Amino acid sequence: MIKKEFEQLSKIASENPVREETLPNGTKIKSWGPYIYGYSMTIGPDGKPKISKFGNLQSENLLEKPKPETKQEREPLTDIIETDEKIRVIVELPGVEKEHVKLSGTEDKLTISVDVPDRKYFKEVELPTKVDTEKATSQYKNGVLDITVPKIKEKKAKSKALKIE
Repeated sequence: MIKKEFEQLSKIASENPVREETLPNGTKIKSWGPYIYGYSMTIGPDGKPKISKFGNLQSENLLEKPKPETKQEREPLTDIIETDEKIRVIVELPGVEKEHVKLSGTEDKLTISVDVPDRKYFKEVELPTKVDTEKATSQYKNGVLDITVPKIKEKKAKSKALKIE
């Protein structure tokens, strides 16, 4: 399956499909690429491999359409590391200044985006468990965003005797 996807990507890149962009001043320009597509494989805490995609082309597009659409935003390479107490998300955003990174989150998802003229990134990270975003911490250094969020500890229901009437 992966071999077919890369063969299709190679064919697309050699045909030089053109994208048309509108600049802020209204001028339209044509551009080619960049085409970014890849896989990341990590081993989870359960010992099982986890494979995730990244880039601005999606594999569904490569196999279904003769000329797949590319997104304006790149999907950055992302790693999720889960421990008993917290979840750590590491996102690679090369060529971006800290003030251009927008980060938001809910108890089950983090959204990372960058929208500057020469770099556009977007990633929604589905988290494996519910987290407390109010207590999240993040650091950005040398193009790497490191986010740590504590897990929400579920309260175990205590058994209580009930009166029967």
